[in-house]
Amino acid sequence: MSPYLHSLAQWLFLHLPGWILAGYIASLVFIFIYSLSQAHLMLHYIRSRRKSVRLPKASISGELPYVTVQLPVYNEKYVVARLLESVAGLRYPAHRLEIQVLDDSTDETTEIIARKAAELSHLNIRHIRREDRKGYKAGALQEGLAQATGQFIAIFDADFIPEKDFLLATIPQFLNARVGMVQTRWGHVNENQNLLTRLQAFGLDTHFTVEQTGRYAGGFFLNFNGTAGIWRKSCIEEAGGWQADTLTEDLDLSYRAQLKGWQFAYLEGVISPAELPPFLSAYRAQQYRWTRGAAQNTRKHLLNVVRARLPWRQKWHATAHLLNSGLFVSVFISSLLSVPALWVKNLVPAYALYFQLASLFILSFLVFALFYFIPLFYRSGNGKEAIFSFIRTYPVFLSLSMGLSLHNALAVLEGYTRKKTPFVRTPKFNAAIFTGSARKVSRVRRPFSGLLLLEGLLVLYFCGGVFSAFRLGDFTLLPFHVLLGAGFALVFGYAWKEPARLPY
Repeated sequence: MSPYLHSLAQWLFLHLPGWILAGYIASLVFIFIYSLSQAHLMLHYIRSRRKSVRLPKASISGELPYVTVQLPVYNEKYVVARLLESVAGLRYPAHRLEIQVLDDSTDETTEIIARKAAELSHLNIRHIRREDRKGYKAGALQEGLAQATGQFIAIFDADFIPEKDFLLATIPQFLNARVGMVQTRWGHVNENQNLLTRLQAFGLDTHFTVEQTGRYAGGFFLNFNGTAGIWRKSCIEEAGGWQADTLTEDLDLSYRAQLKGWQFAYLEGVISPAELPPFLSAYRAQQYRWTRGAAQNTRKHLLNVVRARLPWRQKWHATAHLLNSGLFVSVFISSLLSVPALWVKNLVPAYALYFQLASLFILSFLVFALFYFIPLFYRSGNGKEAIFSFIRTYPVFLSLSMGLSLHNALAVLEGYTRKKTPFVRTPKFNAAIFTGSARKVSRVRRPFSGLLLLEGLLVLYFCGGVFSAFRLGDFTLLPFHVLLGAGFALVFGYAWKEPARLPY
């Protein structure tokens, strides 16, 4: 061996285990600290359930205010007619209601809208077209806002089917003059379409129960979820309007408004049904936009939150909320380093104490398990049923989340930079038309991408972690390596099976 290679080998032997340990523990510490904020939200959610805390059932006497319903659409030929029909069915005085179809489409969606608007000519439907898609969804919403006649602005994405009483349930909450936005809970019309939709519903239900209710009950910052909510027009204007410098304009406006002193309300009992992406590519597109946009908002608002004059608990949860996208990076780093860390633990006795301390941070995974169990318990009302449902669903959900960690971590890292990227919409399909896990629109499989190749290699990598457990006789991390291997295999298998051409 040359002197150079010998020196490099010595350096790696002396220093690499320390770097592996440091990176592994640092990522676990971040996950643990974030889990503490989630545990606190969970406690607020449990207290609100036990005390039966609900928003007051306000009612408006006299004439109802003017409302504008905004429907931002882009190439939504499968769902736009259903959207217009459901909005037309809202129980609200027609002379107090304006419907804006913010149409940036480049396909037959525009013709479908025109025909459906003609059928619903008894309503005030405005079909608004722009010369270009500048600002994407945020640009369309801002364009509509400038022309809106309503005092309040309700927003629905193309795949939503609002309940008839949506406006009558949400408008009374604005009797409090400081309430700037009311968010409702998402429902799922195709939850049982396939495994992917069931797992999405499981995760979203926790967000819309424990997280959103916990934040509201604790008086912490809420976020508008981009749809199925209603804004006070003056709140949007005072906060600076819709801005397109992040991919999640909803989170951006939420923080700008609340930092200016506006209050948000959350109605867990008002459900707005929608469809979940039934294809992995559609789900990835959604996850990419959400995670990258969240990271962009971290860059944009974190210092503003830290400097703001807010109660420390409110500031703590706002900081955790903005940093939650970093969880994907920490999960991937800890997962990647867990295999060599297992060998360091068993071959370098000097680090044994550090690994014993690191094992304490794995308790955060128990916190997350309880976090996802709680809504099942309250929804079923039966502890045994909730346990069985949790055992069937949570391990697969956790495995899929781990399998997407590389994809989401890359999106987050890109979001921390100032690189410009287009707004990639989540394709909408209409489950009544496209049933099953995938419609056979093409027999041609998707070509291997660099990301897919890496995910396939990670399946083998974490299988190596499973082998290492038996080779070393240390089974501490075996459950995680099994879940990681299965998760990346699940993602790889879904991507490999999915046709190259889908109906979007």
